[in-house]
Amino acid sequence: MRIAPPRRPGRLMLAVLPLLLAACGSDQQPADAAVEAAPSVAFMSDVHFENVYGDLKSAQFAGIPTKDGKNATIRTMYAQLTSTRLFNENYFAFRAALDDAYGKGIRLVALPGDISDDAQPINIDGIAAILKEYQAKGMRFFIAPGNHDPNEPHDDNEAGKNDFLTRDGKEQKVYATGSAACKAKDPAVVCTDQLMEQGYEKLLAKLGEFGYLPNQADLHWETPFSKYSGGKYNYAEAQAQAGAASREYEICAEGEGGAYKAAGQLKLGKNYTRCANVVDASYLVEPVKGLWLLAIDANVYLPNSNFDPLNPKRFKGYDGAGNAGWNKVLTHKQHQLEWIKSVTERAKAQGKQLMAFSHYPTMDFYANQTEAMKAVFKPGAFQTARVPEAATTAALAATGLQLHIGGHMHFNGSNEYSDSKGNYLVNVQSPSLAVFGAAYKIVRYQSKDVVDVQTVGLNAVPRYNELFPLYQTEYDYLQGSSLAADAAKRWNRAILDTKSYGEFTRYYFGELSRLRFMDEYWPCEMKEAASALNAKQMLILSQLQSKVTLAQLKDAPGVLPLGASCAAASATPQTLVPAGQLAADWADASARADKLAAAAGLKLDDFAKISGYEFYGDFHRTVYAGELALRDMGAERVAQYKVLMGAFPASPAAPLKVGDKLSDQNPVQAAFQSQFKQVFAIFKGLGSAKPSEHFTIDLAGKKLSNANSAALSFN
Repeated sequence: MRIAPPRRPGRLMLAVLPLLLAACGSDQQPADAAVEAAPSVAFMSDVHFENVYGDLKSAQFAGIPTKDGKNATIRTMYAQLTSTRLFNENYFAFRAALDDAYGKGIRLVALPGDISDDAQPINIDGIAAILKEYQAKGMRFFIAPGNHDPNEPHDDNEAGKNDFLTRDGKEQKVYATGSAACKAKDPAVVCTDQLMEQGYEKLLAKLGEFGYLPNQADLHWETPFSKYSGGKYNYAEAQAQAGAASREYEICAEGEGGAYKAAGQLKLGKNYTRCANVVDASYLVEPVKGLWLLAIDANVYLPNSNFDPLNPKRFKGYDGAGNAGWNKVLTHKQHQLEWIKSVTERAKAQGKQLMAFSHYPTMDFYANQTEAMKAVFKPGAFQTARVPEAATTAALAATGLQLHIGGHMHFNGSNEYSDSKGNYLVNVQSPSLAVFGAAYKIVRYQSKDVVDVQTVGLNAVPRYNELFPLYQTEYDYLQGSSLAADAAKRWNRAILDTKSYGEFTRYYFGELSRLRFMDEYWPCEMKEAASALNAKQMLILSQLQSKVTLAQLKDAPGVLPLGASCAAASATPQTLVPAGQLAADWADASARADKLAAAAGLKLDDFAKISGYEFYGDFHRTVYAGELALRDMGAERVAQYKVLMGAFPASPAAPLKVGDKLSDQNPVQAAFQSQFKQVFAIFKGLGSAKPSEHFTIDLAGKKLSNANSAALSFN
């Protein structure tokens, strides 16, 4: 993954950035720092910081002693390779991103949620220390909360993890002291409140100086609940109103309470239930003259059936916020939409450059492929429940908001929405630092209505392989273990031979696909085909016209590496042609495939270099990284995939079924052509999306323009 460094921005039409104000009161401003004249903002989402050298404060388990005298308190490699985020190496990636942004002269950094693993003290205290270190150099940080920080609105003292790595390569359970295992004094469990998950009150207290609380250097700061005397900003009043108790709203199971309850109950036709006060940590800040950063807390923790009105701070009384997102903001945080509308109106009237950010995307983040993905893959695959509804996007656009930067999905991407009333909203997805396509965004206003967005990839990360010797111990243990549970956790050791963070994350996503995504997302016969076939065989199979059935494949060995294991046996099997006919049919299809490749200036045999493992890895990498994934593939592979995308019959025959399973009386090509025509159409859509690497947003002209002439696309 080679991503060109962003160009140095020019001056804005607004005043020159007063950097001393942006330094949070710090006088430590290096004389040789290349400080920007224009207020660019770096957006670093989903850091998921894990303090790999943190202190668990446990006499039972201090981690793994290292040669330099530190203890590594890390998760296993297997845990990483089956998670949609890395746990350990992002510790180094975050520092690399901060160093890179600082070297570019950027002093304002927005963090759109999930800054930590799960808001545990060991991790929150660790990232706070790093932020203070860079703050002392003159950087400012502004956090919007994510669904992992907090995991619940109130403290969870029963939480923990099962997969800390021990010095002998095994797993260690570490839980908070309130867990059932710790109360039962389970000797296999390490107990420490460094693994509890903190709620809003503790997070606001510990992270207050990173946007959550007013700073005297700021020109303006407010929350949705702020009331200033005479309508004029006052720092002392801001301080007085910034505490958690002053930032609560009433949430009920059915909708927002408070001033919205009566109308909601009337519309519903019954009373609201399970009502409690919960913090809304949103804020608006003007850190430098003319720039407004709107940090929106879009977490919605719905009171559930375990809610206890006598103990409303019991964490089990609330559902997680991960799937709720902006869809639930519309019904359960109505005050927030009114506030956003007020902010956008004031920003326009006062000529402020508004950048809004929250943890959640505001519109379809699958390049408008969501419905197609629901139709092709397993129910619930690819977390499509998290996609905002069209009505949600429309309601947000109706507030007047035009620019939003989100995270949550760990994706790199962009999308836009406009309506007949003239509303226009752009959602920029800032990718995670802890996945393939690890990158951060630099956002700046080129002029009043033109915004420049650049993506800085983290290919080179110092020390990214520092923990690799410890993973080798884990690998050796798993290879040597005779336990079936350990054998199931074996991973590809080639990941330890990678030479860069970019290469490391690429391998990580290949293993994540193999160990998790293929089982979790792909129907049986699709998984079999995607795993067994290389791209040459796929291209030939797209051209195959045969009457040989899946049931006959066992009698035609050596032609096609598929079987009928995913199909249901028909009660009335039919043999229209002998199984041996498949070889001749395959030869005819190969000739047609060869012509398709040649017409694109390619060689059919070269398609075989794309194994099944590479194919489904590329697919999932494109889901997450979009344009960045195509750069990783390179021009030749992109061209090969484009041939496949156009190779399938215009209208493949629908495969026969027995109940909800494929019939083994289908011709061998039937299911593949029907299903993978759709897979490659989705693949094409994902790789032909709105520009997402370097682009400009014309807010007045309502359009996105690609600023990278070398960008690859499946179009």
